[in-house]
Amino acid sequence: MKTLFVISIAFIISTTLAQNKLLTIQDAVLKGRTTLAPKKLQGLTFIAGVDKFSYIDNNVIKIGDNANGKTTDALSLKELNTVLKSTSKDTLAALTTITWKNANQFYFSNKKGELIYSLDKKTISETDKKTEDATLESFEKEPETGATTYCKNYNLFVSKDGKETQVTTDGSSDIVYTGKNVHQNEFGINGGTFWSTNGNYLAFYRMDQSNVTNYPIIDWTTHPAVNKNIKYPMAGNQSHWVTLGIYDLKNNKTWYVKTEGDKEQYLTNIAWSPDEKHIYIAILSRTQNDMKLNEYDALTGNYTRTLFEEHDDKYTEPLHAMLFVKNNPNQFIWQSRRDGFNHFYLYHINCTLIKQLTKGNWEVKTENGFDEKGERLFFHANAESPVNQDFYSVNLKSAEVKKLTSGNGVHTCSIDAKGNYVIDNFSSTYTPREYAVINTNTKKSISIFKAENPIKDYKLGNWSLFTIKNNEGTDLYCRLFKPVDFDSTKKYPVLVYLYNGPHSQMVTNTWMAGGELWYQYMAEKGFIIFTVDGRGTDYRGRTFSQATHRQLGTKEMEDQLSGVAYLKSLPYVDANRLGVHGWSFGGFMTTSLMTRNPGVFKVAAAGGPVIDWTYYEIMYTERYMDSPQDNKEGYEKNNLLNYVDKLKGKLLMIHGAQDPVVVLQHSILYQKKAVDKGIQLDFYLYPGHEHNVLGKDRAHLMEKITNYFIDNL
Repeated sequence: MKTLFVISIAFIISTTLAQNKLLTIQDAVLKGRTTLAPKKLQGLTFIAGVDKFSYIDNNVIKIGDNANGKTTDALSLKELNTVLKSTSKDTLAALTTITWKNANQFYFSNKKGELIYSLDKKTISETDKKTEDATLESFEKEPETGATTYCKNYNLFVSKDGKETQVTTDGSSDIVYTGKNVHQNEFGINGGTFWSTNGNYLAFYRMDQSNVTNYPIIDWTTHPAVNKNIKYPMAGNQSHWVTLGIYDLKNNKTWYVKTEGDKEQYLTNIAWSPDEKHIYIAILSRTQNDMKLNEYDALTGNYTRTLFEEHDDKYTEPLHAMLFVKNNPNQFIWQSRRDGFNHFYLYHINCTLIKQLTKGNWEVKTENGFDEKGERLFFHANAESPVNQDFYSVNLKSAEVKKLTSGNGVHTCSIDAKGNYVIDNFSSTYTPREYAVINTNTKKSISIFKAENPIKDYKLGNWSLFTIKNNEGTDLYCRLFKPVDFDSTKKYPVLVYLYNGPHSQMVTNTWMAGGELWYQYMAEKGFIIFTVDGRGTDYRGRTFSQATHRQLGTKEMEDQLSGVAYLKSLPYVDANRLGVHGWSFGGFMTTSLMTRNPGVFKVAAAGGPVIDWTYYEIMYTERYMDSPQDNKEGYEKNNLLNYVDKLKGKLLMIHGAQDPVVVLQHSILYQKKAVDKGIQLDFYLYPGHEHNVLGKDRAHLMEKITNYFIDNL
């Protein structure tokens, strides 16, 4: 084992003296991300047009100077409400979110809609109001023109200068214009509408799901219960058909991009050219092996050309739209894992690759925009360690990469419009949170806030972040919490908490190594809590993430069992009292471990588990498993219905009754097979909840899981 982080003796002494309170389950679950989480500076952002930043603290808007970090109070909630009252407008219960229009004005919302406040004149003006007689979906504002787009009654609307225009008329439960992302939230798509560069055109998804089978979701709150069908395309079945429309705001006209090919192909990563003459779509085959970056004439929708293609024998996964270089419409940035790790590639619009901008056995995680001249591109990456994140710039001419943040941990940053300053939100395993403003030219960092340890008054178990080796000799990153009042001469039960699915990373160099406060509650109860990120998880490169292709659940289990072997090597671990818990993909992994490796774990709690991948949605499943028709062996091998009779120990299965993601049928089929085989297991249903049990009921859920492990371990 390679230990990464060492706790100073001074830290241990100081915290031990303060620790005297014990967590309740309500504290651990309901307060873990609020009052007992490290304090955040609410709405921390740069102010447009000036070298200043702002945030909200105790219902006061504070404005700070980028150069020295000093802040002044700009406006209080009381002052804002006084102006609202004077203009007969609804007051606010709290200051939550503001968006700066310029150095003097900001947007905010009350019950009636969006308003603008002017600091110098102390006046309020109105913008477009939200319609009050309909529930609006995907309300989105265009920053250049102030136009908004939203959906109601299945159709798409645009509102500008107080005038509402209905863009589509054929919307229904089958023809969807929700403005939301299509393709089941995949491919990095975060919405269904795409404004052009200057806001003159709106591109939008039209999803025809008439050929997708209806799937029943029962609403148990009515008398009698009512079935509410959803469209749920399962692996191997028919998928929906997506097209891309373009709406001209000036002429009130709509047309569609002529994307030829398979109707069930995926239209992803939408981008506009700076001059609004072209629109670009990454066309991905349903097999997800082949991608074409196509250019279309935005004014006619006609195909123009293919800029380039990418192929991967397992799957190619375009997650980022092309990014045009600031002040240079002839060049753009493309992100790809073509060399094994996600990096930037600089292209000329004539389809010529100019250069690869970033290289190495590490991953670019996000791009964060250019400086004012368009000479530097800013981004987050994990070049220091897979569990770390730093902020960098790369020079487009020289390809020189510079690290702008310092401190071993995770930095989450935002850049100002000119690229001169960065707001750095920093955390590490034993650092709750620190904010700083960094000058990108001098790298000078000015601290503006340090959060206190929010659980300093509680009795805590120590935690650590380290690596172990799997059976191939690859490093796996792990997190371990020791029990409160740990005694190395005793034997303790262990709870393994896991997920290990694609696009996940549970173990990070952030506060508590990325752990939840519930782990500390379990540490109070005398448990060791352990997590390992095995193959298939993110930010370790293409080979690591694709290792599970066509066999979800197999390689992941091997790595989880490497974690078990490590645990059994510890003298204070009771190998006969091992438990495992996970949700969603983690629920699938939990059930897999209990039945495909029976006897390793004594107790398990599987939440919202995938049981049979043929019942999961097309986009995700066929990417990682191929279709059931093409990978019959892989689906059969990892179908947990085939292992029900191998169960040893206690298994609690939990599901949300209205789950539209991992549908309830997974758990129902498992219960039925258990009855058929004479196998006893426990089952609990949460009516009214979807894929996650949220709100006050989450405390009930976690108490049930906690008691299950206490009673049986």
